[in-house]
Amino acid sequence: MGPARQYDIHEAKTHFSRILHQVETGEEVVISRAGEPIAKVVPLRPEVRRTGRGPLRGRIHIPDDFDELPDDIVEAFGMR
Repeated sequence: MGPARQYDIHEAKTHFSRILHQVETGEEVVISRAGEPIAKVVPLRPEVRRTGRGPLRGRIHIPDDFDELPDDIVEAFGMR
C-alpha cells in the first residue's frame, strides 16, 4: 500500500463522498489543516463472527485424566 492520500479540510468537505469511496476500497486518507495532518480516515475491519469451534470441531479429544500429573512429575515438584 502506498502513502495515504492527503486532503485539506476544504477539499475533504467538497469531496467527502469520493473520500468515503476511497476508504471503502481499502485506502487510507489523511485530512490536514494548513498542510499539517490532523486526522486519518481508515477502513473499518469487518467484525469476525465465530460460530462454534470451526474446522477443528470433533477432531480434538481431551482425555478425562488431562489434569492429572504423573507421579514422577508430582514428586519432582515436591507436590506430595
